[in-house]
Amino acid sequence: MVGLDAGGTRTRAVLATADDGRPVGEGAAGPGNALTVPVPQLTEHLAEAVGRAVPEAVRDRVVAVAGGFAGATGAAADEPGRRNALAALTAALRRLGIDAGPPVIGSDIEAAFASAPGTPADGLALVAGTGAVAMRITDRRATVTVDGDGWLLGDDGSGFWIGRAAVRAALRMADGRGAPTVLAETVGRELGVPGDALPGGAAAGGAVRRLSPDVVPAGSGQSGGVGAAGGRGAAGPEQSEGAGVAGGRASGPEQAGAGGRTFDPGQSGAGGRPSDSGQSGGVGAVGGRGPVGPEQSGRAGAAIGGVAGSPAVGRRPAPPHDDTPWSRPHREAYRRHLLPAVMAEPPIRLARLAPLVVAAARDAADPVALAILDEAADQLAETVRALNPGPGERVVATGGLLGPDGPLTDRLETRLRALGLTLDWVPDGCRGAVALARLAHGGRT
Repeated sequence: MVGLDAGGTRTRAVLATADDGRPVGEGAAGPGNALTVPVPQLTEHLAEAVGRAVPEAVRDRVVAVAGGFAGATGAAADEPGRRNALAALTAALRRLGIDAGPPVIGSDIEAAFASAPGTPADGLALVAGTGAVAMRITDRRATVTVDGDGWLLGDDGSGFWIGRAAVRAALRMADGRGAPTVLAETVGRELGVPGDALPGGAAAGGAVRRLSPDVVPAGSGQSGGVGAAGGRGAAGPEQSEGAGVAGGRASGPEQAGAGGRTFDPGQSGAGGRPSDSGQSGGVGAVGGRGPVGPEQSGRAGAAIGGVAGSPAVGRRPAPPHDDTPWSRPHREAYRRHLLPAVMAEPPIRLARLAPLVVAAARDAADPVALAILDEAADQLAETVRALNPGPGERVVATGGLLGPDGPLTDRLETRLRALGLTLDWVPDGCRGAVALARLAHGGRT
């Protein structure tokens, strides 16, 4: 059996035994979104992933193939994503000499849901990685979809959404509309803004100065030391100038973001997926769950006055930041460098900035970063709530933002408990795709 999980950032194939679904081979290749990747390129990625997973000597023994594709669903035969996925996978299998009958095509979310213990047939699925979408699954097919509308129209609470919020917060600080945040410095560095244009750059070589006591709660001690790869870069106020880049640049177009897969780093996700080689920029890599709880989220919201986009009702205005050593000419230079750097890349690449938000929230207790993560969790909770879940209904989650060390896991679990729901996390959809292939083969024999 061959099971495929084709996400927005990476395609993964698993070869498994037909009798018990035990994995015996694995391969990976580039993006597999059936709506955004042209069919010829999708065919190449599928052939590469399956070819690596299935040795040539056993290709004539494959009896069933199933794939879960971002941008596709098994609910309707004429759905465009499904048509593209079927055409590409059929061509890839033919190229490899694999004749296993018509492949089973579904969405990556349907495959992820089937990866849960017991291969459930009904319940709720949530993906939060580079993108974000929730589905109601009925008889192993998606019957209701909420969000998953892509970077332009939706994916609220996703790694892309978090990365975009980081850039927005940096620009708001630069033009005087927003509160001070270490994100202005870390985002600027990640996007190649010259050091003398960064906050404090003219006076201190680009180092971020400590935020005022009105912004950073007393006793946090971590006022700006975001260390490389997520470690603490500063141990106290006196060492508040050592902000580095957490997570690093993703190494290639298929590694477009902030997550443990290849931010799909796994579903296109931000951290928490099983580690793969060459996956820089993972949220999981920069470290785990940020501060969570009413006292943290309330503090962040009160301090920043709606920077992440939340209603500002009842919040005090953002404190002034005129004392930040950042002159108006340098702020203008910052904007002139930052905007072209953002526009030069596909928008989804903003997901790779999500680890910077996680690091700023964790290491610097940055109120802006904390508020971004809290609102991301709010958005995901609303996405699930729109499915009208019943108390105790199963929610199978995947994507790096929600893994065991995902930065939104605790936050979202707290919100879902109010709905009587719990999360059941799976690493990806490969196991589920294998299970769907076995079910299909059983139905044919």
